Amino acid sequence: MINNISADHKVYFLSDFHLGAPNADASLIREKKLVLFLDSIKNNAAGIFIVGDIFDFWFEYKKSVPKGYTRLLGKLAELSDAGIPIIVFTGNHDMWMSGYFESEMNITVYHEPKTFVWNNKKVLIGHGDGLGPGDQGYKFLKKVFTNPICKWLFSILHPDWGIGLANYFSRKSKEKTGLSDDHFLGADNEWLIVYSKEVLEKEHFDFFIFGHRHYPIDFPLTNNSRYINLGDWIKNFTYAEFDGTNIQLKKFES
Repeated sequence: MINNISADHKVYFLSDFHLGAPNADASLIREKKLVLFLDSIKNNAAGIFIVGDIFDFWFEYKKSVPKGYTRLLGKLAELSDAGIPIIVFTGNHDMWMSGYFESEMNITVYHEPKTFVWNNKKVLIGHGDGLGPGDQGYKFLKKVFTNPICKWLFSILHPDWGIGLANYFSRKSKEKTGLSDDHFLGADNEWLIVYSKEVLEKEHFDFFIFGHRHYPIDFPLTNNSRYINLGDWIKNFTYAEFDGTNIQLKKFES
């Protein structure tokens, strides 16, 4: 549980590591950089939010999980054991979390956006996939992927087949996306900005924090509400920092 933030502590937000992609060697470099970052904030972190797509693919079988990622998982366990609250939101690449993080590392996992209030600041946090207008194809696929029967059918595949198949489709998805995440698309075309504005018509939030987009954005929605996209840890190595009053988007330089 994260309570009000004291002057000497901060809440940190980061997302979209996609560990495992595009290959083991490149992924390991990013994983080591993530561990360095987490180590650098451990003395003043009031909480750490990882807002989706930690892995390029993750599926928790009944008796096994994908191998690898030992350095990151070990560091998260160390920080959690030290009493730092860690909250994970599932993304579109790792939506099949089902208890491993909770039982092994005492990490809270959310599958949908959630509201938090600290120091009288109201914050909506989520990965961001499937929100806002358009993308009906993905929204349909998400319902299929999260359907209990479909999850069970996938789980009976041998992990070598299941993970191999998932990695293949992940690569094809990236080829189709291309460079669309390399620049700001404009407020009318950034679907998470559109979504945030729609939410604001019904309920006030001081900050909206999302991942998924892979492009760091700090956009004023109104005079007292902002949309922040966390970028990624593939090209940008960006994160957000909340000091109890304000949220700043920063870049980790190691």
